[in-house]
Amino acid sequence: MTDKKHDSDVAFIKALAELLRENDLTELQVKRDYGEDDSLNVRVSRIIPVAAPVQMAAAALPAAAPAAAPAAAPAAAADVSEDPASHPGAVTSPMVGTVYMQPEPGAPSFISVGASINEGDTLLIVEAMKTMNHIPAPRSGKIKRILVEDGAAVEYGTPLVIIE
Repeated sequence: MTDKKHDSDVAFIKALAELLRENDLTELQVKRDYGEDDSLNVRVSRIIPVAAPVQMAAAALPAAAPAAAPAAAPAAAADVSEDPASHPGAVTSPMVGTVYMQPEPGAPSFISVGASINEGDTLLIVEAMKTMNHIPAPRSGKIKRILVEDGAAVEYGTPLVIIE
């Protein structure tokens, strides 16, 4: 009797593996109960390589168009300089939370684009665990860009504003 159960379990696991492959899933977990103290827990997973196609495309680019490769390099450099986090005047979030641009609903915003600020002025508030954390300006300057919206969720290190 246990051989039949074992054979049906093997067939069941093979069927799960086939479902995984056919539906392009990465993981599948099933619990099969046979009785009060008898069950089978099965977890089938697979790793799908993602980086291989990207590497192939990058390797094929210089070989396909060697003259275009130098032109692509400045464009890539421009993309890096356009990244707000890499800007020298970027102020990043010191914590995970929700951004508020004003001290209370309906009040004017702490900052606006083009406004001059002094070191220590409140730029905005990041609420974390029901605590309102005022984010101070690390230096004096002018607000060049505001990179977040009121009520937006931010992660640690998310660029908030750019001061020049």
